[in-house]
Amino acid sequence: MDVGLPGDVIRGRLRTGSWQQIQRGVYATFTGQPPREALLWAALLRSGTGAVLSHQTAAELDGLTDRVSPAIHVTVPTAQHIHGVTNLVIHRSSRIAIARHPALLPPRTRIEETVIDLTQTARDCDEAFHWLSRACGSRLTTASRLQVALSHRKQVRYRGELLAGLTAIANGVHSSLEYRYVRSVERPHSLPVAHRQARIVLGRVRRYMDNLYEEFGVAVELDGHAAHLVHDRWRDVHRDNALTGAGIITLRYNWTDITRRACEVAAEIGAVLQRRGWADHPRPCGPACPAQPSQS
Repeated sequence: MDVGLPGDVIRGRLRTGSWQQIQRGVYATFTGQPPREALLWAALLRSGTGAVLSHQTAAELDGLTDRVSPAIHVTVPTAQHIHGVTNLVIHRSSRIAIARHPALLPPRTRIEETVIDLTQTARDCDEAFHWLSRACGSRLTTASRLQVALSHRKQVRYRGELLAGLTAIANGVHSSLEYRYVRSVERPHSLPVAHRQARIVLGRVRRYMDNLYEEFGVAVELDGHAAHLVHDRWRDVHRDNALTGAGIITLRYNWTDITRRACEVAAEIGAVLQRRGWADHPRPCGPACPAQPSQS
């Protein structure tokens, strides 16, 4: 309209479908289903100056998740109020200038800011840790960069847990289950600190162990899958056999073991470590904890 296109021409093109409205005041000047990129740009244009894509939408663009969120997440300056939006989730922030990536288009938050944002919408600590480990495991960022981003936030839910999780990631923890092992089994029961993702060379084959108590020749492997395919089970058996030949005992635990039987698992690992030369013993994490000092 600013360049002289009459309103009735615009209405006519909308009526015939040669143009289509995506957001209020934002139109696609073509027919057919608008591609994802057009929807993202429409969301930004509707949200006004300074708006950036964030949260799940920024994660989608950066490859942090394969899931396409049905709603588009946009962060706008704190004083900016948006009405009449379609299929948008509006977040407000006073630090967009810091959070915005300086070059990528469509405009979005930096990967570190995106990850911290996602931890704040997580249902629990496990889900929050999932975003930390996924970002670092995909090599989109590092634990140290996330620690810096976290330090710039004044109010952060799970701050202590996030900092502990980032320290664990920096020390080699790769998954939520591995972190659960550290904070539910190893640490509260005062077990020795294992070497995470320890590399073992057997012949010409390199293998990586989730947790290796190298001094005692004990490995603890964690499996988050509810079921194993037959060939996967045999692969694990063959690997365990090879490790046994090298003098390393392998203990395997699944998600239920770590999340529901943490104390029993700690007691079992402690007993094996003691038989392999550990001079100490697991400490009970509470009055009813079965991880009591061995009498043998």
